Amino acid sequence: MISRIDLRGDALPEGPALRDLLPRADFDVSVALEKVRPICEDVHHRGDAALIDAAERFDGVRLDQVRVPAAALTRALRELDPAVRAALEESIRRARIVHREQRRGTHTTQVVPGGTVTEKWVPVQRVGLYAPGGRSVYPSSVIMNVVPAQEAGVESIALASPAQAEFGGLPHPTILAACALLGVDEVYAAGGATAVAMFAYGTESCAPADMVTGPGNIWVAAAKRYFTGRIGIDAEAGPTEIAVLADDTADPAHVASDLISQAEHDPLAAAVLVTDSADLADAVEKELQPQVAASKHVDDRIVPALSGKQSAIVLVDGIDEGLKVVDAYGAEHLEIQTADAVAVADRVKNAGAIFIGPWAPVSLGDYAAGSNHVLPTGGCACHSSGLSVQSFLRGIHIVDYTKDALAEVAHHVVTLAEAEDLPAHGAAIKARFDWKVPQGK
Repeated sequence: MISRIDLRGDALPEGPALRDLLPRADFDVSVALEKVRPICEDVHHRGDAALIDAAERFDGVRLDQVRVPAAALTRALRELDPAVRAALEESIRRARIVHREQRRGTHTTQVVPGGTVTEKWVPVQRVGLYAPGGRSVYPSSVIMNVVPAQEAGVESIALASPAQAEFGGLPHPTILAACALLGVDEVYAAGGATAVAMFAYGTESCAPADMVTGPGNIWVAAAKRYFTGRIGIDAEAGPTEIAVLADDTADPAHVASDLISQAEHDPLAAAVLVTDSADLADAVEKELQPQVAASKHVDDRIVPALSGKQSAIVLVDGIDEGLKVVDAYGAEHLEIQTADAVAVADRVKNAGAIFIGPWAPVSLGDYAAGSNHVLPTGGCACHSSGLSVQSFLRGIHIVDYTKDALAEVAHHVVTLAEAEDLPAHGAAIKARFDWKVPQGK
């Protein structure tokens, strides 16, 4: 069901050579980019009419309007299962605890007497958030996008999720209920690339946004790439992935269940076990059989994901080698199930989020750890972070110098300007003095 890659015996290669040995899903955004281009431009030129036509084409439902009526949000919350409401409220509560601590304050540094640089953090004014539809419903993604935006102080928040024929063209009612719980009342029935285009260009119903965030399929990723430079984006998120670094202390039933938990997202989802224990690898393979058979989405998601080229059990000589492998892989979710897991986790350099020990599975992070589950995929954890309050803030430097403070450093500024053959830069300094500037101390 899942392949093996044996890296034992020889010294591991470095950098790209090691990455090339590891499993990864095929996810060619550049090919999808050409297909989303006309869809995005249709929204640009026809606005809401293009969104309505796209919902009929892709979601099988003809909309009367794109914006979700306020009454539908109220009704969805009123009719929400009380147990689901309680779970969502707890997820929101924990996410707020963590994300509130991420706020940054204004800080002023005195560089010299009379010369200061202040950094202040200003939130993006308007954001468009995306909650996927399709194979599953993700109210948790509503929380993970909305909470950090709210805690950052974003003034205007809009959310889009695909129209559902089953619900009369509205997004899934649990999505709407989550929006209502969070106080988000600007919600649109728009999916995929059309939703990103709606936020980028604006339409009759929806004002343009400064930034778009949220997970999605390859079409969402392609649309984000298309609009990079026009709007801010969080990341081009690919299929979800989990890597587990484990030794012979790990429980094979736990490891198998965690691999399956990510495989049930999508047939392209990646599940990777890195271990120095052949016995554990055998035991996990044995556990996968009955656990997969007892799962719900076996044939359409789990088996294709586990048997695909993106999933594997990787055998290594030891935990040191295992750390090299998981750092090269740069997993979206990385579990450490080893002896002294805290110390091992502290050595990890590349991961979207790290889950330590047997009692912190990825599923906890998906819903109620307080952490954010919108994380870098496809190896991007080597240079990118997950969604946070910082994602919605912009740092602005404020430079305040007195005449004396400028005079003290003026000759250095003029020297550097002339060294770069930009004499007008120096002239802008000289114009403020009789150009008898002190030559420094």
